[in-house]
Amino acid sequence: MNQRPVGIVLNGVTGRMGYRQHLVRSLLAIRADGGLPLRDGTRLWPEPVLVGRNEAKLTEIAARHGLSDWTTDLHAALARPDVEIYFDAQTTQRREKSISAAIEAGKHVYTEKPLASDLAGALALTRLAAEAGVRTGVVADKLFLPGLRKLKRVIDSGFLGRILSVRGEFGYWVFEGDWQPAQRPSWNYRAEDGGGIVLDMLPHWEYLLSNLFGRVRSVQCVTATHIDRRWDEGGEPYQATADDAAYAMFELDRGIIAQINSSWAVRVFRDELVEFQVDGTEGSAVAGLRRCRIQHRAATPRSVWDPDKPDGGDSRGVWTEVPDNQEFDNGFRVQWEQFLRHVVENEPFGLDFAAGARGVQLAELGLRSAREGRRVEVPDLG
Repeated sequence: MNQRPVGIVLNGVTGRMGYRQHLVRSLLAIRADGGLPLRDGTRLWPEPVLVGRNEAKLTEIAARHGLSDWTTDLHAALARPDVEIYFDAQTTQRREKSISAAIEAGKHVYTEKPLASDLAGALALTRLAAEAGVRTGVVADKLFLPGLRKLKRVIDSGFLGRILSVRGEFGYWVFEGDWQPAQRPSWNYRAEDGGGIVLDMLPHWEYLLSNLFGRVRSVQCVTATHIDRRWDEGGEPYQATADDAAYAMFELDRGIIAQINSSWAVRVFRDELVEFQVDGTEGSAVAGLRRCRIQHRAATPRSVWDPDKPDGGDSRGVWTEVPDNQEFDNGFRVQWEQFLRHVVENEPFGLDFAAGARGVQLAELGLRSAREGRRVEVPDLG
C-alpha cells in the first residue's frame, strides 16, 4: 500500500486539547487506521513533529506513543522541507506570532480558535496567509458533534419549517481549585493572560450559528466574573479578572433570534453539557453533544397555564429521538481529515482564517456590548 507522508508541526501538544483531541484522537488515530485514504488509492500518513516549551513533557509524550520527532525550537521545525502543515494549540496570546512565522515559512496552517486575541490580529493573519498563498483552517469542533450533525440533518429536511428562535445553554461548574482541582487551566480566568469565556466561546457560537441558521447581524451581551477568587495549579490563590459567564442574544438572518448562556459557574441540570433548542413553525428540536430529539407540529401537546393544578403531563415523553443512522467519529478527527484533504487534494474547506476572523469579531463586539450596555451590530468583514 502506497503512503504519502505529510509532516505536521504540532505546537502546544503538551496542553490538554493539543494532546488528547489533536494528537491522540485525531492524527495518531488516523495512523492507527492505516492512514487517510486519498482519491488515487494512496494513504496519507501524518508525521507529527511535537513542539513545545517543556522538554521533559515532550520527551514523555513522544516515548508514550513511540514518536521520536520533537523539539523546543519552533523555527527549526518550520525550516524543515518535509514539514507541510503547522498546527497551533498554544494559549491565545502566543498564537499570532507563531502562526505568522509558519506562514512566512510557507506552511499551510490549521489552528485552534480563537485565531487571535483581537480582530486586527485575526485580519492581519488572514491577509498574510492570502498573500503567501497558503491554505488555512480554524478548528470548529462543535459543528462535528453527533447531536449537532443530527440537528443539521433535521434542518436540511425542512422538518422545522421557518426557524424562529434558538436557545442554547452551555457550561458547568469549574472548581475554584481550593478544595478540588480545577478542570481548566488558571490562565483561562486571568484577562491579562488572554482568558475569558467570551473570547473562548463566542467564536464557537459564531461558526455554529452561521453554518446552521444564518449570519449573526447583531449581539447584545452581559458578562460577569461570578467567582473572583480561584487557586492555580500550584495551589496558590489568585484574583480572577476574566469573565467566567456570558449571557448573549444574537439577531440572525431571516429574523431568527438566538439566546445563548455560557458559564463556568453553573451546576448542570440538563441532559448534556451543551444543549440547543430550536423552534420553528412546523416543529422543534433539542440537540446536545450526542442526542437530538424532535417534536412535530401535529404532535405538539396543548399546554395550559394553571398554577393551581399539577401539570400531569410528561413533557419529555412526547419528543422523538433522532436515530444515529451512521457512526459518528471524533469531531476533531473528522475536521482534521477534511483539512488534510483540502491541503493535499484541493477539496473545499470553508472553515478558514476568514471564518475564524468572524469568530474573533463576534467576541470583540460581545465584549464591547457588555462594556457599553447596548446592542451592537456586526458588520460584514467582506
